[in-house]
Amino acid sequence: MQFHKFIEYLEEKGKLLKVRKEVSVEYEISTLMKMLDGKPLLFENVAGYEMPVAANVCSSRSLLAEGLGIDENNLIKKMTEAIENPIEPEVKKAEGYKEIKSLNDLPILLHYPQDGGKYISSAIVIANDAEYGLNASYHRMMIISENKVVMRVLPRDFHKYIERGLKEFAICIGNPISVAIASAISVATEINELAIANSLHPISLIEIDGHAVPESEIIMIAEVTDEMHDEGPFLDLTETFDIIRKQRVAKVKKIYAKENAIYHALLPGGLEHKTLMGTPKEPTIFHEVSKVCEVKDVYITPGGCSWLHGVVSIKKKHEEDGKKAIEAAFRGHKSMKHVFVVDDDIDVHNWQQIEWAMATRFQGSKDMVIKREKGSSLDPSADPITRETTKIGFDLTIPLDKEKENFKKPDLPMKLNPDDYL
Repeated sequence: MQFHKFIEYLEEKGKLLKVRKEVSVEYEISTLMKMLDGKPLLFENVAGYEMPVAANVCSSRSLLAEGLGIDENNLIKKMTEAIENPIEPEVKKAEGYKEIKSLNDLPILLHYPQDGGKYISSAIVIANDAEYGLNASYHRMMIISENKVVMRVLPRDFHKYIERGLKEFAICIGNPISVAIASAISVATEINELAIANSLHPISLIEIDGHAVPESEIIMIAEVTDEMHDEGPFLDLTETFDIIRKQRVAKVKKIYAKENAIYHALLPGGLEHKTLMGTPKEPTIFHEVSKVCEVKDVYITPGGCSWLHGVVSIKKKHEEDGKKAIEAAFRGHKSMKHVFVVDDDIDVHNWQQIEWAMATRFQGSKDMVIKREKGSSLDPSADPITRETTKIGFDLTIPLDKEKENFKKPDLPMKLNPDDYL
């Protein structure tokens, strides 16, 4: 679903909260986003700007599923199918865009007083390489002038493209929902994330200034420079501030926006940030665990920053299945710090059930896998130089040599309808 269409859909369903009072891009919008986290918002009157701001749009798995037009319970299955069966999208001519003078004309937010500056946090970079093809990935961008940004670029595909000589690329804001999630999926360099997006929910690409890009609200054409600049601090998934680093500067050469464009603001460390980053890791974990045992469900938990903690439910058939699932889960998401493996009677989305399984089915002396290895750069407790961390897997499954019924809650003694009694 196109970003603008999704906003209209949310309004029709009564799920969009409109803020008509004038609000500032400096701290006021971000504060309201945090206070109303989980609720889609549209700020119609942004001081100093004609363009409205939408926020918290994909701040839950259910909203994400609605944007893809599927049932929430089918998210992992649908993402897995799209990863395994990408469909290259068609490219059409761009229509209905107008040119904007500079970054100063966009309602870019200043989120926190500790931030290094105003940040574009929802930007998806579309880069093309002669050998590997199109790549779509998220990169936060701190504004340093009316036409320059400093980008956080990790040593992944976009970095590889730059090392191979890439200069010009596109920056897209307000993307179709399938593009928003596919751009966070980690796949081999030669796999086009936009083809995964097209498989998730059909999209067309548009050609603008020689670049094939998603039909987004705002499209910028930018160029990598040789300049390096301090980037940060920036509040990340862990809701702690990432450190200041020297990062690449990009020059924004042109900015295009749809007529009546809506700027997509993504709250750093908010539920939308966590949903879009964490949910795409579930199919990769599911895929790896399915190689060693029968897996039922996977969940990257919001309490674990939607990055560092995961829960996997399996149908246990062999005593070693729990520990095999732990090792496979860490392979499926290398940044994960703690993983909890449960039986298939436990709802991975219900933390009370998971904690109950830990209380009644777990023995720390024999049911833990502990390893020391490189983890996530987002974990403030990891070694600041090597990023090494202690990873722990918790096997909360019932031992097969025990009487299974002794580890289960009984069903209700009768089937009743409480409404008949109240």
